[in-house]
Amino acid sequence: MTIDPLSAGAHELVTGGLTQRYHVHGQGDEVLVAVPGGPGVHWEYLRMPEVEQHVTVVHVEPVGTGGSGRLPAHPRGYTREVYAEALDNLIDHLGRERVHLLGHSHGGFVAQYYAASRPSRLAGVILYDSSPVTGPEQGAESMRQVEQFIARNAGNPELPAVLEALQSVGSITDDTELTAALRGLFPAYVADYWKREPEFAALREQVSVTYIEADLVQDRELLAGLTVPALVLAGRYDVICGERWAREIHSLVAGSRLVILEESGHMGHIEEPAAFAAAVTGFVTRRHGVS
Repeated sequence: MTIDPLSAGAHELVTGGLTQRYHVHGQGDEVLVAVPGGPGVHWEYLRMPEVEQHVTVVHVEPVGTGGSGRLPAHPRGYTREVYAEALDNLIDHLGRERVHLLGHSHGGFVAQYYAASRPSRLAGVILYDSSPVTGPEQGAESMRQVEQFIARNAGNPELPAVLEALQSVGSITDDTELTAALRGLFPAYVADYWKREPEFAALREQVSVTYIEADLVQDRELLAGLTVPALVLAGRYDVICGERWAREIHSLVAGSRLVILEESGHMGHIEEPAAFAAAVTGFVTRRHGVS
């Protein structure tokens, strides 16, 4: 029996000799392929139930991550072209000429590369908490944002443990240790974690990550040449890829739409789910004056 590649649930295909897992949730004629961050963060954290009420969302487990296969060079060799070729195969497998593509954080780097190199495959691209650059320039901005996070949470007895986890991330290569660090620093990813801890504690304990080495991103020229309809989304309190970078991407991508989630950090889809869903579904279905 032939299985519909867009039926609800988990699916697998073989891409480049590797197993590629993906998960389908939601309903609607429009298909949104969602690429998680990291690289290596497992896909479940990016579930967006409010969007899934209107759009069929295909959550990718990128090669090297979660239940998908590993490159022989793992944790190295995961270039954006490798991810792009896997997306080519997935879109072919879905049987759609064009889809919308959402990338969160590192997934945003993949999405902007894919939109630039394969514009004919996309109806639109959503760059969610992305950045035009990584490296020292982004690192300096992240430190500035972390300082503001510290100031907002001065006196909180849990703050030192979060900062210790943040400082440890760059030196960890073990999946288990990296997952523990990600869970430890999670409050920094949310605009006001401790005020809303009952909402977010379960997700904090569930997030997992596979260690993958990331390539440097220098995408200002690439973004300036983007022709695919684009929505740029970011949380005002994001310590990684926040408002500064969203506004720069918006200025570089002609005709793009910019939405800043005023009460969100790096997890706007769970911090402000209604506003996030309105922006995403409006863009995907071309409602609310989005062009």
